[in-house]
Amino acid sequence: MAFDTAHSTPPATVATELVTLRPALHRYAARMVGSALDGEDVVQEAIARAVAALDRTPPEGAVAPWLFRITHNAAVDFLRGRKRHAAARDVADDDMVSGAEEASRRLAARAALSVFMRLSPPQRAAVILKDVLGYSNEEVADILGTTLAAAKAALHRGRASLRLFADEPLAPSGTGAGADDLAQLQRYIDRFNARDFDAIRTMLADDVRFDLVTRLQGGRSALETYFGRYTELAAWHLSLGRVDGHLAVIVTDPSLPSATPINVIDIAWADGRIARLRDFFHARYVLDGADIVLLA
Repeated sequence: MAFDTAHSTPPATVATELVTLRPALHRYAARMVGSALDGEDVVQEAIARAVAALDRTPPEGAVAPWLFRITHNAAVDFLRGRKRHAAARDVADDDMVSGAEEASRRLAARAALSVFMRLSPPQRAAVILKDVLGYSNEEVADILGTTLAAAKAALHRGRASLRLFADEPLAPSGTGAGADDLAQLQRYIDRFNARDFDAIRTMLADDVRFDLVTRLQGGRSALETYFGRYTELAAWHLSLGRVDGHLAVIVTDPSLPSATPINVIDIAWADGRIARLRDFFHARYVLDGADIVLLA
């Protein structure tokens, strides 16, 4: 299909917007699916869909709502695929109290990702777009493809639910990771901290996939370059931890005044070997709002 330059947004503009909006797209996706790491999967899927759509149905107006609409649909598809259909607690119309705009924004900004998962998807989407990302009610309705009245109703109910859930104690987070998963990840951490990359190479699957998020994707050859660069970072220390309940590697720098995490690394295993490694060094937006817990 020929690209209609008279009515459509040029691909170069869309590409620029993708780079600029990626952290905001992740903030939205992470809160929609309740996980900073899964949120990045949603963003990558949304980007792939956006690139594919440029040849078929490129945006004819503002790029941002178009990208958020694609990200929203990708998040909904992700949730369906995960088959997590926990019933959301509803709030009766008589209990709807929107509260002050600024108070609602502060509450949404500090709420844990897991709290957003307790809202229904329409409520969750409206609250994130309005109170976390700052879109107007009209823009929220446009992004979600609904009426202004429906967007306002979802926002009011979502805000009321969020106020109820935000004050409740969080349930203990965790995954079904067993002793083997813990032992494998700890072995990787110990070898990395010892800078024994030859030993780490024996842990890689033949078809291992590597993702230096926002910068590089590849296989073994890309990992070789990656390990070579990390030999220069003698100060970095890896620890076992969880990100939104997901077992992961937490990176800290002991030379800094505090032990605040500066990066996370996600490793997937298959038959006892590393099948995929994702490093978020260049995508530190994943740390925003994530529940990060050091286990050792």
